[in-house]
Amino acid sequence: MRRNALVPLALILSLVAAAPAAAAHHKAAAHDPPEQTGRGVDGCDALDPAVCMLPFPNDYLTRRDPSTATGRRVDFSILGMPRNVALKPIDPTDWNRADGFSPGSLIVTKVPGLQTPAALEQTGAVPITDLARTYDKHTPVVLLDADTGKRQLIWVELDMTVPEADRTLLVRPAKNLTEGHRYIVAMRDLRDANGKVIPAQAPFAALRDRSPSADPGRRAHYEDLFRTLERHGISRGNLYLAWDFTVASAQSLAGRMLSIRDDAFAQLGDRNLADLKVQGSAPRFTIDRVVDTACENGVPVDDITQGIGAACPDTNAKIVRDIHGSMLVPCYLSTPACAPAHSHFILGLDGKPVAVPGNMMKADFECRIPQAALTAGAGSSRPSLYGHGLFGGYDEVRQGQLQDFGQEHNLTFCATDWAGMATIDVPNVATILTDLSHFNTLADRVQQGMLNFLYLGRLMIHPGGLGTDPAFQDDAGHSLLDTRRLFYDGNSQGGIIGGALTAVAPDFNRATLGVPGMNYSTLLTRSSDFGTGQAPDPANPVDTFEYAYPLYTSYPNKIERQLLFSIMQMLWDRAEPDGYANHMTSRPYPNTPAHEVMLHVALGDHQVAPVSADVEARTIGARLLRRPAEDPGRNADVTPHYGIDAFGSLPARGSALVIWDSGVPVPPTTNTPPTTGPDPHEFPRRTPAARAMKSAFLSLDSWVVDTCGGAPCHTYNYAPPSG
Repeated sequence: MRRNALVPLALILSLVAAAPAAAAHHKAAAHDPPEQTGRGVDGCDALDPAVCMLPFPNDYLTRRDPSTATGRRVDFSILGMPRNVALKPIDPTDWNRADGFSPGSLIVTKVPGLQTPAALEQTGAVPITDLARTYDKHTPVVLLDADTGKRQLIWVELDMTVPEADRTLLVRPAKNLTEGHRYIVAMRDLRDANGKVIPAQAPFAALRDRSPSADPGRRAHYEDLFRTLERHGISRGNLYLAWDFTVASAQSLAGRMLSIRDDAFAQLGDRNLADLKVQGSAPRFTIDRVVDTACENGVPVDDITQGIGAACPDTNAKIVRDIHGSMLVPCYLSTPACAPAHSHFILGLDGKPVAVPGNMMKADFECRIPQAALTAGAGSSRPSLYGHGLFGGYDEVRQGQLQDFGQEHNLTFCATDWAGMATIDVPNVATILTDLSHFNTLADRVQQGMLNFLYLGRLMIHPGGLGTDPAFQDDAGHSLLDTRRLFYDGNSQGGIIGGALTAVAPDFNRATLGVPGMNYSTLLTRSSDFGTGQAPDPANPVDTFEYAYPLYTSYPNKIERQLLFSIMQMLWDRAEPDGYANHMTSRPYPNTPAHEVMLHVALGDHQVAPVSADVEARTIGARLLRRPAEDPGRNADVTPHYGIDAFGSLPARGSALVIWDSGVPVPPTTNTPPTTGPDPHEFPRRTPAARAMKSAFLSLDSWVVDTCGGAPCHTYNYAPPSG
């Protein structure tokens, strides 16, 4: 086996000797259904014979475990896991530590006969353009909370990334599910393209019809399931398929991240992280290089790739200093100094990460002080972390939009790498895409990266932190930083992972997330970054590379494609907002302050699907800046942003969702990326009105203000047609 086999047993035992006690045992729910028995060694479910592990997610792939918060434990069999072209199955070790499935679970099954848009139209399932149909009495696909009896907001679509014969039916929650709850998927009156009802497959029909041939190990469970459905108006007689699954607990999803955060800050002497007060010592840091005026050879900042610090005849009118440094952060990964190759958490007997004694990570950072800080004087510049984009690096803090933001509103930005999804991690990710057994290394390393950001944030506002260095001081030796509060701004990947970071942040309670979304199982096939799986052009391999290519080449079974994404999501939840969104704002984790978040979305975004930001907004309770959020004809939905309230008046307080229109074509309604028009992904952050709105939010007063003139918000480069 991989992972912890590389760590000597004696070391592990010494590390866990003082580990906290195991989690409290499961408290039985008001109703625990009978267990399903008699499962084969491969764990395959006969109810969907298309490929093993469908339908998914599925409590048939779990077992009872009273020691977990949900009372269940994921129990994937390695014999049933998807295999790559080398016939190597995904190692389920890390998945089997979870006590349930993703709160944003991509629900997947294959329905023979329901494989075309015409068949989906005949069936009448909830489309992405009309979420209100979730609550139609006879809607054919229902996701029911078995604990409350409430229907869950969903949409239903086909996997349009594969040929017709390989298409699976996908059910996506339009708002994240409740941790620890059990859900029932019910499908009825499904129809083919001619409108003919599709009959249930024999194994399920036997359970539904009480046939003597029904699986005896599942009869009691399914009789209980059918009774629950019938209590809520769904009769068994016309069911095509039904099954249930349990959502993981908050402890299972975020427990590792919270554990390393609490331990690392306790090492600084701060154990109360909910009070927004800095206590204890500052992380250890060094300043390695300071470039006055950040002149950078007179080359525009957006174009810089190397050569910082060279002499030049001109000065930068916006940035007064560019500062490079490093800090030491406790390393909870298996490699010395958290080196990226195949590094993963070392887990104690309680399932929480433990650090090898003395193992520290040297994390580099870069900060940019605006000229406005010198003009305004000591203690004037608001400190903010900046989160960079997909597989980028901290040097993105030099972007032109960010130096404009800093100078316009006197913000000092500091950035470090998103360990796990930074440039240095690309080789590890390439390995993961050919063998998903290593997917835990991405999720674990991103959590270490989140800790690095939290330490950098503490450095920015600690009285013994960055402000003690002359690089951050005026000529009189006074710190330029306003250390009363830290803030966060991030874009793209920084807007995505930034949501998870916000949920666990002890030093900032306001964050602006640019072009954000969740979850990756929804985002990937809708993103031009991920692509459609085309091979790189030999004449231009770098610019034509798609992340889908190595994954699809390594796992060529197209029927399994969406299953793979749903399986991956279970671990990705530990490293992206999907696993944290239920606690990002108003229901904070223990030892964590409450937060407010502003989401800035680019309508028609080619890289991060706007629909995924709507899911995030519903989950965290964000409100639209206004209704309508777009000009007429600029949203394909019957009720745009269904289920998201709008502010009654402005200015206002609270978490916000703002749609920025650049005039590009609206996104497709299928699970495919946009292919027409320019990509508006970077346009909101380049818009002065958007930056002014973010500045008002990133403040101690923290107002949601209207900078769009009482109308839908437009980016700097778009003026809608008049009339």
